[in-house]
Amino acid sequence: MNKINKYLVPLVKILLSLAFLSAGAFKITGAEQMVGMYEMIGWGQWFRYVTGLIEVTAVVLIWLPNKQVFGATLLVCTMIGAIITHIALSIPSAFPATILGILAAYILYFYKDQLGASEKS
Repeated sequence: MNKINKYLVPLVKILLSLAFLSAGAFKITGAEQMVGMYEMIGWGQWFRYVTGLIEVTAVVLIWLPNKQVFGATLLVCTMIGAIITHIALSIPSAFPATILGILAAYILYFYKDQLGASEKS
């Protein structure tokens, strides 16, 4: 690991953890804003719970040895879905989801070697 990644990877993981733990908790606990957002999406409130659970699970995974790639993949896919939803439903500002997706993609790229390791086992 080079000197930049030595400090940048943990920093990005902390930022992602803060963002997704809070967003996931708001979804799971039924914060009024999240309930309204998922009403607007129109897939039902069950989807809010699933999304919140995915976000919290992904945060746990990005901290577990040899599981970081799976957590980062969940976050990237979730943010791709969020960006598409923002654009398709004309919801203002997909920018936060884009930034979080880019940060998650960085973690995914950093731990990409774990994919090859899981195939060998």
